[in-house]
Amino acid sequence: MRHFPGAPHGARIIGIGLAQVKTGFGLNHCFLKAILHRPESCVGAVGALILASTSVYRRELLARLRVPFEVLAPGVPEAQVAGESPADRALRLALEKAGAVAHAHPQAVVIGADQVATCAGQLLDKPGDATRCREQLATLSGRTALFYTACALRGRSGTLHLAHLDTTTVVFRKLSVGEIERYVERERPFDCAGGFRAEALGISLFESIESRDPTALIGLPLIWLAAALRDAGFLLP
Repeated sequence: MRHFPGAPHGARIIGIGLAQVKTGFGLNHCFLKAILHRPESCVGAVGALILASTSVYRRELLARLRVPFEVLAPGVPEAQVAGESPADRALRLALEKAGAVAHAHPQAVVIGADQVATCAGQLLDKPGDATRCREQLATLSGRTALFYTACALRGRSGTLHLAHLDTTTVVFRKLSVGEIERYVERERPFDCAGGFRAEALGISLFESIESRDPTALIGLPLIWLAAALRDAGFLLP
């Protein structure tokens, strides 16, 4: 791996195999297929595209690019490694997810992604239920959280190996107990790190968001991904 020079703050790009990537920029047997409005002729020369993820949010985001793709569960454990930073954990898991599916489908182009959130030195996992969701939002109230969203491309018999990290800074406004209760009851974002959905009612919880890619906070940095897929031969737009 090598670091690309000149990457701006908030974006780290690692990789081999593609020379033109611009810096400006969870286990089951799920098998889903998304066929979008794109001529099949544009896919044959570049190979199949696979999203190594079970996240409905990442699937919906990738569908915006209108490139035909398949979805496969990577089956990668997401246990934390001792001493690993949140940013490094996100990058490692994105690469491992893409690598696991690419090993089974070596000719395909495989997308892996992961997101790790932290606030005041505390990791913010998916809350899972209303009680934990309320606790997380109470912790975030009036504070700043960092969301590290990593995306990787692997495949083509090992010749494609790219990774990118976006850092999104979210400043939460001071939230009352009533506001937290109402939000959790209305949105029930139990499968989202931090306990909110930024693309929906969760936007009302913030004072500000700072990011180079507005889709990164939702789980997939589409600006970088679109550039990487173009350089891999996909027609975008």
